[in-house]
This record gives sequence, structure tokens and C-alpha cells, in this order.
Amino acid sequence: MKLGLFLFIVSLCMSCGQKKQEEKQQKRKHEQAKVKLMTLDPGHFHAALVHKVMYPQVDSTIYLFAPKGAEVKDFLSKIESYNSREQNPSQWKIESKLGENYLGEMISQKPGNVMIVAGKNSKKIDYILEAVKAGLNVYADKPLVITPKGFKKLKLAFEIAEKNDVLIYDIMTERFESTTKIQKMLSRIPEVFGEIVNGTEENPAISKESVHHFFKYVSGQPLVRPAWFFDVDEEGEGIVDVTTHLVDLVQWEVFPDQVINTGDIEILSAKRWPTIMTLTEFQKVTGLAAFPDYLHKDIKDGKLYVYSNGEINYTIRGKHAKVSVVWNYQAPEATGDTHYSIMRGTRSNLIIRQGSDENYKATLYVESNLGSSYGEMLKEAVINKIGSQFRGVSAEKVNDTLWKINIPDKFKIGHEAHFAQVTENYLKYLLEGALPEWEKPNMISKYYTTIKAYEMSKNIQE
Repeated sequence: MKLGLFLFIVSLCMSCGQKKQEEKQQKRKHEQAKVKLMTLDPGHFHAALVHKVMYPQVDSTIYLFAPKGAEVKDFLSKIESYNSREQNPSQWKIESKLGENYLGEMISQKPGNVMIVAGKNSKKIDYILEAVKAGLNVYADKPLVITPKGFKKLKLAFEIAEKNDVLIYDIMTERFESTTKIQKMLSRIPEVFGEIVNGTEENPAISKESVHHFFKYVSGQPLVRPAWFFDVDEEGEGIVDVTTHLVDLVQWEVFPDQVINTGDIEILSAKRWPTIMTLTEFQKVTGLAAFPDYLHKDIKDGKLYVYSNGEINYTIRGKHAKVSVVWNYQAPEATGDTHYSIMRGTRSNLIIRQGSDENYKATLYVESNLGSSYGEMLKEAVINKIGSQFRGVSAEKVNDTLWKINIPDKFKIGHEAHFAQVTENYLKYLLEGALPEWEKPNMISKYYTTIKAYEMSKNIQE
């Protein structure tokens, strides 16, 4: 009799627990049926690019909380340009709350359920912490942190987010670049790639290098950058900024869908160096007549030294990796930001180049010395195993050891369009109420890598 009563109570508790879980899922689906976006302090043009297209599950009103100034005006101008374009105009409506207490107003009002933040990297982690404490989801431009102190706050933010059942997600656009996606796909085909080698510090198993430019065009217009963008105390040094993308791609390609913990990572070496700008160059990219006072600490002989360049050599589970980022002032005419990458396998190397031979367009090559039979196998594998997702892709022989992967132009949509792809992914995760199992620990490990490298580079130089 007692046993029967015990089993009945256990069954009842399990039933109640399941019912509560189902109610929680239904509540989340109801809440996320219409996502409402709040944009906080949009100091970087990436904040606007999220809104370049509209999404069926997202409310058409953008709730804007920001300080008054040129940066918010630029954001509003870009949204207006999207709304007024001739082809597929968007229909965003803006409800603005501008003033010094913009963060407090957002937290107290909470007209939306997702905070978008892309601006001063020095402030970002504090915005994220306040948002998750208030039960808000976070969709943030990289990097989430630029200092060791910020990294500690990030780990705390993830703990609070889990307790409050909200998501933190950073915008990793480069996962959607077609050459990178196909490089990853080819690396998962054993007859094409074999297995990734361990590599060495001199010849890593995987390398990622990117070159960026301070002066460039966005949405057809010259990009005006705020002066603080050149203050590494606000923007972060290059080794903790753009390298975030590269470290992310290393993890994503070499260890797909796998959890990477901080203990799996060893930093071998790291270095930093400046890009030097004249006052004339600074004026052209900011529109300001003089260097502001807060940049005087970085001025030598009348020129601005911006530590925007960095390199990291490290291992993940014994696999050697290298990432480096370079910021030049302006790209040569008809070119733009460039990317180089190599994955070294036991059967081939997968190489992305974007130089003059490629007309500065990212191009994927397969390099192997296994003979003509390899080439026929490669062509068949590309058509059968890559073509289902990238219809029309093909492998073209360049010489006896090199093949070029031809990717139809329709898949080369560009950096700006990748923001919509990342956003659609995030919206799916919001509806599901969870990120992939590996995403959160890998975000932590990604920022662990950049911050540890930053500390090493500073200690070596200083």
C-alpha cells in the first residue's frame, strides 16, 4: 500500500513537471511570436545593417535608446535609406528615447524583448550585464569584451542569462561567407581532405588572416567613423576586435558542433603593432578638423598610432592555429577587405585567397599532389556533396596539383547581407529557447583566446 502511494506521488510529480515544462515552452512561443527589437546606443554601422531587411517574426517598430549626437543621426539616416530605397524598401518605424539616461530608460520601460547593441566596445559588456539582469535577450556585435576585466563580467553575464532564461548571442557573419562554408564542407569529406594535421607553429594546421581598411564605402556611401573608433581604450586593440571572427572560424571549422573548453586552448605567442595615420587621413575618415584630446596619448610626431593589428599563435587540442588581422588606411581602388585562409589536411590543403590574381574576390582552391585520379574524384565530390547546397558549384583544374572551386555569383552576397542570415539564425534560437549545446562554451573559449593573447602581447611589449 505504501509502495503504491509512493509510486502514485512520483508519477504525479513527473506529470506536473512535464506540464510546467510544456507551459513554459508555450509561453516562450507566445512571447517570441513577435520579436520586438530595442537598439541601444548604436555607435557602429553594424547596428543598422541588422535592419537592412525585415523579418516576418519581428515587429516593425524599432525602439531606440541612445544619447543624442552624430552616431544616432547616422543610424537613423541608414534606416531611412533602407525605408526609401526603390527595390524592396523596408518599413521600419522608429520610437526614440534620446538622452543621457538611455540605458536606464530601456531597462525600466522594456518595450521589447531583444536588445541589439553595436557601438563602443568598452561599454558593451556592461550593457549586456544590465540587459540579462532585466530578463532581456541580447544580440550583440562583436567583440563582447576587450579587456580581462570584461571577460570576467562576460562569464557572469552567461550565468545570469541562464538563470533568467534569456540568450546572449554575438553576430558571427563570417560563418555565412560562401568560400568559408564550402572550405568547411570539403574538410568534412575524408576522400577530399583526409584529416586535419596537427601542424606546427611555423606551419599551422589552420591559418586565418584578414586585412581591413579604415576608409571604405558602406551601402554605397563613404563610411564616416566616430573618432573614438581609433581609441583602443574604447574600440579595443585589433587582437581582441576583428580576431574574434577568425578565432570563431577556427573553432567552427576544425571542431564543428563540438564543445571547446578553455582548458583545450594554449596560447603560444601573440604580438601587436600600430597603424599610423596622418591628420589629413583622420580628417577624411571622421570629418573632424583635429585629433580630440583623448587621442593625444596615442600621438607621436603629429601622427596617430592605432594598435589595430595583431597576431595569435595557439593550439586547440593539439592542433596548431594562427590568426592575424591588419588594418590599412584605405584599400586600393576596386578592392576591399581581404581574407586568406588555409586548412592543411593529410590529402589536400584548402586555401582561400583574395589577391590580385583573384581580382580581390575571395576564391577557394584545393591543393593536392595525389595525381589525376584525385582531380576526377574531387570534381565528383564537389558536385554530389557540395552541389546540393550550392547548386552549380564545380571544380576547375588549374594545374596538376591545384583546382579552383567555382562558386556561382548568387551565393556571393557580400558582408552586409550576412547580417540578415545571422539574424534569422538567432530568431530561430529564440523560438527554440536555446542555443546549440556547443555555442555558449565556445563563445566563452573564443573570448578567452583573444583576451589571453592580448595579455601576452602587452606583457611582451611592455
